[in-house]
Amino acid sequence: MYLLIALSAIIAPFLFLVILRMPAAKGMTLSSIIVILLALTTWGMEGKVVISSILQGGHKTLTILWILFGALVLLNTLRKTGAVDRINQGFQGISGDMRVQTIIVAFLFGSLIEGAAGFGTPAMVTAPLMIALGFRPLAAATIALIADSTSVAFGAVGTPVAVGLSNIPGADTAFFHEIAVTVTTIDLLAGTFVPFILIGVLTIFFGKGIKDAWPMLPWALLIGIVYTGSAFIYANLFGHEFVSILASLTGIIVATVTAKKGWLIPKTEWKEALSEGFQPSTEKSSMGLITAWSPYLVVVALLLLTRIVPWLKTFTQTAIDLSWRNILGVEGITSGWELLYSPGSILTIAAIFAFIMQKKSYKTFVEASKSTLTTMKTTSISLIATLSMVQVFVNSGMNLNDLVSMPQHIAISLAASLGSVWIFVAPFLGELGAFITGSATVSTLTFSPIQYSVANQVGLETNVVLAAQLIGAGAGNMICVHNVVAAGAVVGLAGKEGEIIRKTLGPAIIYGLLVGISGFIYLSFL
Repeated sequence: MYLLIALSAIIAPFLFLVILRMPAAKGMTLSSIIVILLALTTWGMEGKVVISSILQGGHKTLTILWILFGALVLLNTLRKTGAVDRINQGFQGISGDMRVQTIIVAFLFGSLIEGAAGFGTPAMVTAPLMIALGFRPLAAATIALIADSTSVAFGAVGTPVAVGLSNIPGADTAFFHEIAVTVTTIDLLAGTFVPFILIGVLTIFFGKGIKDAWPMLPWALLIGIVYTGSAFIYANLFGHEFVSILASLTGIIVATVTAKKGWLIPKTEWKEALSEGFQPSTEKSSMGLITAWSPYLVVVALLLLTRIVPWLKTFTQTAIDLSWRNILGVEGITSGWELLYSPGSILTIAAIFAFIMQKKSYKTFVEASKSTLTTMKTTSISLIATLSMVQVFVNSGMNLNDLVSMPQHIAISLAASLGSVWIFVAPFLGELGAFITGSATVSTLTFSPIQYSVANQVGLETNVVLAAQLIGAGAGNMICVHNVVAAGAVVGLAGKEGEIIRKTLGPAIIYGLLVGISGFIYLSFL
């Protein structure tokens, strides 16, 4: 009975969005109403706690909308300055093949943004950039979400590891280093296949089928091995903080060089995912390629500086603090929003930098802002409903019936019945947490104590199980509802969230299975 109620936060969105194909604004509103009513009537949550959780969800929505605004206003500004046309011409100089562009833009550049910012930012940056390169909106959103997975365990300068595992006994720098090595070891198998999975999804759903993916297998595996292999080396050398950043930079260099020289890449360029009527600019741009890319370089630089320079990090986290703590006086229900520290502010600053650097009028930014705000209206409703449901679900441990929270109840129930094959379950529990909460860090923070406990009970190496949790939480980014809503919004697909999830669900399951198999092999050698 209680398990079914706890699962309502998963079953309802899947039913309304994926099966009944409702737009998120309607489907998530209905899901939110169902979960809230069950929380009040059966789970025993007090009205004040539920209301404060809903307000918490509303406040968190503002933080996501701000990132969404920053990502869109940057792209719209670059379109108006002509930088997008120059970036497009630059890619044509490397490769006009959309399969190659998928790996360089969505997987590698997205991983770089993930390593610096995290919190769903990569898909909101890479999806519109892919639209500018001519990708169909559905292809851009789908690919951007799937690509933002392998790097997530080390996103936001290692936050999922350092914060997500902070409640594990003995958690310290040495422990985080061990986990980083274990994650990258397991991902040597699982993560290596992600570039080919991306190409497969692109050709199956937006081309003539998997036959167009096979010729790319050698190059895709090379990039996968370069990424996961270098991640393994960097984790051993430096620990958890810079794995995604350094591995993605290494991958970008190798991918660019090999693609430009045509190594392991078919001579026939694949362009079947182009938007109908898309015509790249044929007029040679006078703008330099570095000038065109400079706003994105500013984004990466500012993200890194505000996260690794102590005084600057402190300043951006405290100068304009719009956080809402202990909402309605309920201890522990808090929503953080350090405005200057937010990726949204950094993306907006980069947009302002763009029109100055690229010698355009400030009206370029004003016009870009107006068009951005117009596209964000319906998205806010979807996000408020989604995050209200999520926060009630997460805060459900505050109840009058002495019940654990809904996510903990799900995990405990799974552990009781599936403990013997837990290494295959662990990544999917991580995915489940990210699907609902939208955060690999929150998923790991919520479920890592249970993963740790089950591993000890059934005699599994705890570090391997915790690593599977982290990787699985990253894979959950592909299907997380509020990430899907945001990615759909930036490419103009509000209302098509169910269609996106139907395309990202398969890769999420495949990745989880690969992690389970890889973890099982790893344990066999211990």
